[in-house]
Amino acid sequence: MSRAMFDSVIFDVDGTIWDTTPVVAEGWNMALRESGIDDINITAARLKGLFGLPMDAIIEDILPDASDELKKRFAPLSYKYEHLCIEKKSGILYEGLTDTVKALSERYPLYVVSNCQAGYIELMLCKTGMTPFFKDFTCYGDNGLYKAQNIRLIMERNGLKNPVYVGDTQMDANACKEAGVPIVYAAYGFGKVDAPYATIKTPAELLQVL
Repeated sequence: MSRAMFDSVIFDVDGTIWDTTPVVAEGWNMALRESGIDDINITAARLKGLFGLPMDAIIEDILPDASDELKKRFAPLSYKYEHLCIEKKSGILYEGLTDTVKALSERYPLYVVSNCQAGYIELMLCKTGMTPFFKDFTCYGDNGLYKAQNIRLIMERNGLKNPVYVGDTQMDANACKEAGVPIVYAAYGFGKVDAPYATIKTPAELLQVL
């Protein structure tokens, strides 16, 4: 596919736009303690291997032996403390990301699709000051749809014919394949991607690829 055929760019969030794993780990550990769980400690490194999954799958990985009641109690607490910690400390925005997004927004409509919880994308856009650069977004927490379905939803909702997705994991790549969309692999992020359309080692390289 040639560059001229792309009519839009869809971004992943974690590992692509910013890294909140140290802050989220702090919040989730607070949620665990309030849930009465003292023998589990979540680290940023562990979260980097889990981010990209829907929240229910992450909770299942973290609390595989917990009762359904405990998991249900932990989930809203994790959202609460994650939000509070990000509000207070924010995430680590990748170097050059803001300038790249601003420049891209002058050439393409930009969107966000993630498997995150409801409210997370809005918080990210607010904390990074990038709300004006994005036309639309959606996530698993908003509608219960997985990433491939939400990519198609954004396409249908905005009349997109040939978007390209920017993500950092094989889960992103699998969703893109299912949705029929090429992926640019953000190699500075959390994971690996097999046979992407292109690979970038810094956000600024996206301007050269597109």
